[in-house]
Amino acid sequence: MANEKPGFQLHGEINSILATDCGSTTTKAILIEKVGDEYRLIVRGEAPTTVEAPFEDVTMGARNAIREVEELTGRKLLNDQGVITPRQKDGSGVDIYMSTSSAGGGLQMMVAGVVKTMTAESATRAALGAGAIVMDVIAVDDGRKPHEKINRIRNLRPDMILLSGGVDGGTITHVAQIAELIAAAEPKPRLGTGFKLPVIYAGNKDARVHVRNVLGEKTDLRVVDNLRPVLEKEVLGPAREEIHNLFMEHVMAQAPGYNKLMQWTPVPIMPTPGAVGLAMQTAAREYDTSVIGVDIGGATTDVFSVFGEYFNRTVSANLGMSYSICNVLLEAGIKNIMRWIPFAIDEADLRNRIRNKMIRPTTIPQTLDELVIEQAISREALRLAFIHHKSLAVGLKGIKIERTIADTFEQTGTGQSYIDMMQLGMLIGSGGVLSHAPRRVQAAMMLLDAFQPEGMTMLAVDSIFMMPQLGILSTIHPKASMQVFDRDCLIKLGTSISPKGPSGGVKPGDPCVTVKIERENGQEEVHQVPFGAIKRIPLGVDEKVKAEVHPSRQFDVGKGNGHTVETDLTGGVVGVLIDCRGRPLSLPENDKERRAKLLEWFKSVDMYPEEALGKYARAS
Repeated sequence: MANEKPGFQLHGEINSILATDCGSTTTKAILIEKVGDEYRLIVRGEAPTTVEAPFEDVTMGARNAIREVEELTGRKLLNDQGVITPRQKDGSGVDIYMSTSSAGGGLQMMVAGVVKTMTAESATRAALGAGAIVMDVIAVDDGRKPHEKINRIRNLRPDMILLSGGVDGGTITHVAQIAELIAAAEPKPRLGTGFKLPVIYAGNKDARVHVRNVLGEKTDLRVVDNLRPVLEKEVLGPAREEIHNLFMEHVMAQAPGYNKLMQWTPVPIMPTPGAVGLAMQTAAREYDTSVIGVDIGGATTDVFSVFGEYFNRTVSANLGMSYSICNVLLEAGIKNIMRWIPFAIDEADLRNRIRNKMIRPTTIPQTLDELVIEQAISREALRLAFIHHKSLAVGLKGIKIERTIADTFEQTGTGQSYIDMMQLGMLIGSGGVLSHAPRRVQAAMMLLDAFQPEGMTMLAVDSIFMMPQLGILSTIHPKASMQVFDRDCLIKLGTSISPKGPSGGVKPGDPCVTVKIERENGQEEVHQVPFGAIKRIPLGVDEKVKAEVHPSRQFDVGKGNGHTVETDLTGGVVGVLIDCRGRPLSLPENDKERRAKLLEWFKSVDMYPEEALGKYARAS
């Protein structure tokens, strides 16, 4: 397309940046400027997204969000053509404008492969990493009859299909079979009635001629390099790049008003989840650590992980805190939600509260009881989304290879998850229930309880969800992106120390870990925390202390059971949390004991007002 500018190059110095994220309900605009030697967030604005009737023009919502930025700064940023670029001598406009989008349902795809746990899984990883929601996975061995697969393709009407299968030089029969299924379905795209459905073929190169013969006339077929050229290797880059190109050409071009928005910016519009993934990858690179990030929304929960060179993203499209909250109840079960609630509640009452949230998705908790219940549900949504993520964040299946240390994060070869919680350096939470928790320690505890990190891990939350804009900015100006990410986006909650174990018969109250801290003024502190307890130590944002972490012989903090780790601990708005509740974390089976244990934990970290915890304790 004429308005797509791949490989955009920076020309001249960029001191003023305007970026928008057109979400499904809200369009958010941020203004970033160079202040002295560093880039900082100046102001943000937001307005309802206008992609649906009666407006059906996404630029109206973008203009409204940018107008709020204009009002707050007193600067003119818009004219009749769109955003004023470059910045004018009179101070109006900005040096560059860019945007991300998940409006209109985002990027919805189907993937197809020969073997569900091999090539189809590689195709799923490629699509998810490009920022798509994967609606269904079609495979030769998925257990469905051909007519069921055909009907599924017809009924779902995805934005595009990614077809993979077979290693280069292998058999073409099964790949041809799937291509013929797609052709028989004669699928129509979700947007743009007069257009052919885009299909990306990333399979056995020997089958390309046959695939072209079958699908070339009926679909908009694009051919890229094989996702699995050999069993031992996965090449996702070319497929992801083509997904992004087709997202621009087909999805964005057909969505109401996007053709105008695309003219405003020299940088191709990017799917919001893909941009968040880029922000996570940039953060992992800049902080030189492994990162897990989560964005929990009303309808979906996205989980991202970066371990070494290995990046993965999953979408749990049925787990959320409003529209999908009943799915959390269904998948987790009422008992798993109730286990996080420190007061007695009737099961029917809890179910009704959850249903009320689903039918009134924009409501927020009005009482402490409602807040505690919402945060209990969020723990289960996060836990289930992380289980789903680990099932896809795996090495290549179906191969047998010898590994060296250098291969650890390249190919695990066994189909096991490459995620090692002991190696996790940073855990980042995003989404309303985490970013807007009344006390930051509540967000920290939700992350700890759901993800159960091991060893030393920095906990953080995205303050106002600007990771999409910073992700797309990282493709143009990584320095500006990371400075704003570190200074204005990320709220560092603090470091968690979480011994892994117990490995033997340990009872609550037995020794677990001793942490010796040397503060900058030379003052030394010794904190002994028994098994089954959690302790909060004040330590300011970016304040660092030297620490010796000595676990008892049944526990491991990174160097094996009983081995001391010397490290630097970094503080945050919460401080340091020494979590000796065990990995995996377990709660007493008896309801009264469980509620008492929860109240003990919540009180020790100052999670809720003391008078409320006292009331809960008396009621129990």
